[in-house]
Amino acid sequence: MIGLKLPLLSLLCLLSGCAAVVGSTTSRMADDISQAIRNQDDPATVRDGAPAYLLMVDGLISGNPGSTNLLLTGSDLYGAYSGAFVDDEDRARLLAGKSLDYAHRALCLDLAWVCEASRGRLDAFTASLADTETSNIRVLYSFAKAWAGWIQANSSDWNAIADLAKVEVLFERCLVLDERYDGGGAHVYLGVLKTLRPAALGGQPEVARKHFERAIEISSAHNLMYKVLMARHYARNVFDRELHDRLLNEVLAAKAEYPGLTLVNTLAQRQAKKLLAESDKFF
Repeated sequence: MIGLKLPLLSLLCLLSGCAAVVGSTTSRMADDISQAIRNQDDPATVRDGAPAYLLMVDGLISGNPGSTNLLLTGSDLYGAYSGAFVDDEDRARLLAGKSLDYAHRALCLDLAWVCEASRGRLDAFTASLADTETSNIRVLYSFAKAWAGWIQANSSDWNAIADLAKVEVLFERCLVLDERYDGGGAHVYLGVLKTLRPAALGGQPEVARKHFERAIEISSAHNLMYKVLMARHYARNVFDRELHDRLLNEVLAAKAEYPGLTLVNTLAQRQAKKLLAESDKFF
């Protein structure tokens, strides 16, 4: 990733008028590198090399500010990098803000009425989503992920926490449009959101369990992080140690390598080992 050069893009611009070529070529290149990152089995390589790619994506977006695909790629990568590799709270807030900004810009380009409603009341925002279609799911899902990541990075800000309800209706809409998108990822996000509060304070742990189980079913259990998140956010929430340990042991026994999921599965196994080591203390 660090050694990637872009002379071909300059040459193509000289040969053919640039605008159409850059739109397709840079987007395809960004997608290809994103896929390479997902298939990496050494998280340290990604941690150390990804910043160079993020800077490259920034440059591509600066040159193509109207490319929804590039904006969403930038948002997804900034959000994933911040969530997986950044421990410093100030830096996490900065990167999560960049992720949300890119996703919001893409939303405003593709769905201007939803963009406008996102700044207002929950009922108006919910109503605006009724006119969205299956073809809109990528921008809605990426915006929801980025917004959730930004809220997490700003969890001490009650104004940020107040937006969680809007994030939840976004993921609910994604399920209506295509519950299988991103391997059932919207189910996982909703599973986490439904367990943020204990049942006595309005949490819905059993609803969360159904979301986690459906996501695991949709992904054919290939995404190991789903089981880790179910163990952490559901099993611990209801103090079910048997389920907690079983899920985590299944993650550790599974093969991490899978197309498009190797990196996340490798990280999932590291988290599973840590959670299991804490099991005696927690339960």
